[in-house]
Amino acid sequence: MFSRMLLTALCVALGQALGPALGLAAPVAAQEAFPSRPIQLINPYQPGGATDLMARALAAAMAPLLGQPMVVVNRDGAAGGVGSLMAARAAPDGHTLLFAPALVLSVLPVTQPNSGLSRDALRPVCQTFSNAQAIAVRHDSRFRNLGDVVAAARAAPGSVTYGTLGIASIPHLAMVQWLQAAGIELAHVPYRGDGPVMADTLAGRIDLAAIVLASASGRTDMRLLAVFDTARNPAFPDVPTAIEQGFAVAPTSFGGVFAPAATPAERLAVLEAACARAALGEGYAAAARRALQPEAYHLGAADFGTRLAGDIAQKARLLGGINLAQ
Repeated sequence: MFSRMLLTALCVALGQALGPALGLAAPVAAQEAFPSRPIQLINPYQPGGATDLMARALAAAMAPLLGQPMVVVNRDGAAGGVGSLMAARAAPDGHTLLFAPALVLSVLPVTQPNSGLSRDALRPVCQTFSNAQAIAVRHDSRFRNLGDVVAAARAAPGSVTYGTLGIASIPHLAMVQWLQAAGIELAHVPYRGDGPVMADTLAGRIDLAAIVLASASGRTDMRLLAVFDTARNPAFPDVPTAIEQGFAVAPTSFGGVFAPAATPAERLAVLEAACARAALGEGYAAAARRALQPEAYHLGAADFGTRLAGDIAQKARLLGGINLAQ
């Protein structure tokens, strides 16, 4: 009788002593399970575009590695600002991510200062694409290379025209960077997409089309003068880079997966590892080839962050020298 009473008292005391600790153990274990539900991958542009196709290819490859579905959600608007801000303001638990170009942090905070999007609103997880820019002309254009453009611009400043898909777009900023290196002035004509730019170039209304290289894929009605990249693109092996033509500029539109800034480091590490395996796997690599990606399209979080910091600094200098209201 006494032994049973003593045993009961000891159990009660032990329960009182360990109860709080045991009560905390279950929530901690639950917090450590990641991911614990489907992951949203926000694409801040419309469905069907090159960015969307690559986001979906990456999501399909990452899902089995993480053990949870990864759902691509399109939230377009404000040149990518709507979806990017949505991702930045999501709960920083690793279950909401963004698939976007670096410009959402290097350009949009400058061009959309009242959007609420800041340069440190997101953290890089994994670079998964690097889109080269290019200059295209009609097949019968008088320009055969960048040297011809420079000569014409110096002979008659402002007489040569070029189009881009919009003010402060990456093709526009690529041209600004090249024009500074060349020491010339061209007349800029902004449009709302690569399609209208190329249509007016073919119609002879403008001289040059500054475009994302992938927009020239499969076209036989245009000729490329140069590619802005550090090496020739395998899809256009005969087109020299601007660097090969004497201009040390290689502006590209790179990007990949971002997470809200306050996402815990251990969860970022899980996401980075899965992203790396997925990005280098054959499924995503095939999508990258179709999108005319270079061989070195992938970077880990640290190198992606370093490249992003450099892009933020470079874009700040470029944007400070152009009229954003034109």
